[in-house]
Amino acid sequence: MKLFLLDAYALIYRAYYSFIKMPLINSKGFNTSAIFGFVNTLDNILRRENPTHIGVAFDPIEPTFRHQVFKQYKAQREETPETIRLSIPIIKDIVSAYHIPILEVSGYEADDVIGTVAKKTSRDYEIFMMTPDKDYGQLVDEHIFIYKPRYRKDGFEILGVKEIKEKYGFISPIQMIDFLGLMGDSSDNIPGCPGIGEITAKKLIARFGSIENLLKNVHFLNGILKTKIERNKETILFSKFLATIKTDVPINFNPNELIREDIDKPVLKKIFEKLEFHQLVSRFFGEKRSVLSIKKQFSSSLLFTDKFVEKNNEKTETVLSNFDNLSTVLHKYRVIDKQSDIGDLINKIKIQNFFSFNIKTTEAIEIDPLSAELVGIAFTLQEGEAYFLPFFGRKRDIIPTVQLFKEIFESDTILKVGQNLKYDINVLKKYGIRMNYPIFDILIAHYLINPEYLHNLDFLAKTYLNYRIINTEELIGSKKESQLSVRQVPLSLLADYACENADIVLKLKNIFEPIIRKSNFSNLFYRIELPLVFVLSDMEEFGVKLDISALKDYSVVLNRYLESIEKIIFQISGKIFNVNSPKMVGEILFDHLKIIENSKKTKSGQYATSEGILENLKKKHPIVGEILKYRKSKKLLTTYIDTLPTLVSFIDKKIHTTYNQATTATGRLSSNSPNLQNIPIRDKEGKEIRRVFIPDDNCLFLSADYSQIELRIMAHLSEDKNMLEAFRNGQDIHSAIASIIFGVPLAEITCDMRRKAKITNFGIIYGISVFGLAEQLQVSRFIAKELINKYFMIFPDIKNYIDRSIAIARKDGYVETIFRRKRFLPDINSRNSVVRKYAERNSINAPIQGSAADIIKVAMNRIHRRLIDNDLQSKMIIQVHDELNFNVFIDELDKVKQIVVYEMEHATHLKVPLVVNCGIGKNWLEAH
Repeated sequence: MKLFLLDAYALIYRAYYSFIKMPLINSKGFNTSAIFGFVNTLDNILRRENPTHIGVAFDPIEPTFRHQVFKQYKAQREETPETIRLSIPIIKDIVSAYHIPILEVSGYEADDVIGTVAKKTSRDYEIFMMTPDKDYGQLVDEHIFIYKPRYRKDGFEILGVKEIKEKYGFISPIQMIDFLGLMGDSSDNIPGCPGIGEITAKKLIARFGSIENLLKNVHFLNGILKTKIERNKETILFSKFLATIKTDVPINFNPNELIREDIDKPVLKKIFEKLEFHQLVSRFFGEKRSVLSIKKQFSSSLLFTDKFVEKNNEKTETVLSNFDNLSTVLHKYRVIDKQSDIGDLINKIKIQNFFSFNIKTTEAIEIDPLSAELVGIAFTLQEGEAYFLPFFGRKRDIIPTVQLFKEIFESDTILKVGQNLKYDINVLKKYGIRMNYPIFDILIAHYLINPEYLHNLDFLAKTYLNYRIINTEELIGSKKESQLSVRQVPLSLLADYACENADIVLKLKNIFEPIIRKSNFSNLFYRIELPLVFVLSDMEEFGVKLDISALKDYSVVLNRYLESIEKIIFQISGKIFNVNSPKMVGEILFDHLKIIENSKKTKSGQYATSEGILENLKKKHPIVGEILKYRKSKKLLTTYIDTLPTLVSFIDKKIHTTYNQATTATGRLSSNSPNLQNIPIRDKEGKEIRRVFIPDDNCLFLSADYSQIELRIMAHLSEDKNMLEAFRNGQDIHSAIASIIFGVPLAEITCDMRRKAKITNFGIIYGISVFGLAEQLQVSRFIAKELINKYFMIFPDIKNYIDRSIAIARKDGYVETIFRRKRFLPDINSRNSVVRKYAERNSINAPIQGSAADIIKVAMNRIHRRLIDNDLQSKMIIQVHDELNFNVFIDELDKVKQIVVYEMEHATHLKVPLVVNCGIGKNWLEAH
């Protein structure tokens, strides 16, 4: 018989933190990560291991006996995250619905309860303690094992006597207690012996066997080690006591109570539905149809029945899977190649007035639409049905066939449904097809619904449909050196792959469409985000020219500059070393120059020399500033100067950056290849990079950016009278605020005063702390606090806005932009102060930064439309945060400038005017 004992809190914490970067948030704004992760783990164990007996142990709410004898026990730990605290009662309800006993004893931790139950039942059962905690190693014997989740991986490892002994060099697993008593346990705040780490503890245990024997024979040691142990004898013994898992907890239980029982389906289903665990509801309670019934239903219902091939049961999985796949679900996929079949499909699409599609190109992973060539298109008209049209040959050979679909793709009445449609639009352009609105992009839809999640098809299918799609590695292979090209993939597999994608896209569209409507995202989705897909597509298609010779010249200049800084670094240090090596930099700073004591080290054992750490050490030694200058210039060289020429297309000699519309939680666009948003503009070296971006021949570069848009939005949202008045009077807001804060006339404001006012202004928007402002201004915390207090005295409604934003976030779990874009803040009520304050800062800033992002998107859509409607050749080519850039024909300059400024300034109505600064030049730097 097999008994599983689960350490609930250990598994719940593990589940919570595995989703920490992309938490699972339901429509009510509740973070379900811990619950979902725990349920998946529990269900996985029940399916994989099929235990005969099972119990789940929880820590009690009140302090345990260890806390009573040692107040510092676990005292260093932050408060339990609010999400976990709120999840515990729900998890207990779920465990109860599984009819699994909850093991919890007042005054004792879960590991004590598990230890007691394990030892009392080990004669009759094979016992598996499910936990990532190494402390449980002391309980292992021939019938008791640790069932440990793998770190950052799927699956588990089972640790028995042999594994514990080999891993730690013990004679017996019981020596784990002595090991922890000597080295301590930072996670539990068990002190151990100061100065003794893991390696020394293992050596001492190997030599003496136990702590008691070590203390009896300490005279065999010498030097500092002997002194440490003699001075800390009582601490070591006490640490051993704290590390010992109790096996005699007063718990009355009958092993028969741990017998696994059937789940209470109605109760569990109700809980899952309330939490919006759609895939779990499908997995647990969905009905499965037999293969026979499937075949009967599909005997004669397809559009092209003469070539229908049933694929349902081709490969039945031998391992029980949590997800459906192509072999387990009802579907009708078909390859079409006859001209008459193509015509029939097009006619059916016209009658139906919508279709879902998925294009397949020579690029297995969507990267570069410029170089990708079509290999096929799959179409879906209703869930479960799909048709695949393969293309054989090169571009020139297949254009006539692709052009047959031009009418439906360019129709302004037929709805086109896809995933990441911008890529598809760009590919189809090369075949003479310019897709038209209306469209429905599930990537964009899900981005609005859950902005901080993944939006790829694999994730969406698993999350919303409990379905695992064919992945790319199954298509072309996993090893790069032996991967197939897409053209080499067998037609039947390629057809299944493409049809499945188109089918899943339609199913997801049918789920997302009502959510978009109910969540009040319709305006944002249909009028801003979807039209922007076409705008970004055109920007990517047009690209921007680079002055390659200027890049080469600047590369030479920058390399010489780096050499000069390197010489200074060598002179200061008195040694020649590789400045590009973090390891060597650390050794020079902390071993050779000893600029500080007790410097931090990374897990690999080398000194930590990140930019943040070095910034904090600038005042400690002059070499630090030089190293930072070197790194900044080196980054410019490698990231831009030497890389930009490699990104130039051989087709038109331009770079074609990719704009990411569904990446940032705030709604801002990002870009890659190259990342234009991160080009530095505050220092001379960074600004020079903009010089190499140039317009086409006989054109000029026009740059337009919003003036202090985030502060204007703050004034609008807060309705602060003083800030509104400053903007309405056309004052420079930073100088105006400096004048009020420092009590001097505008004419007497110095550059330093304005700088401090600017930092304070933007700091307030980003929810800056007193400590943070002091750091940025390089002043005392007292002065920083005075500045913030004075700021709020002058602008009291801004303080009210901040308090109101936090209160709304705490109540609703999210905040909204002017255009109702949501930013979910699941940790806003957390007891963990660090986590909570981060959420509070986002509650202040997200409506401001998100509104700014929405406003420039509105402007982009309107400008793009007007350039087309006015039959102008000039193009919008670059977007960077609050700035738009254009390639403008000289004879169109006045008209384009008028359109750009007007549409940017009238993108929305605020209580203060939107102001746009506009510049013109022979390159980006001159224009800006």
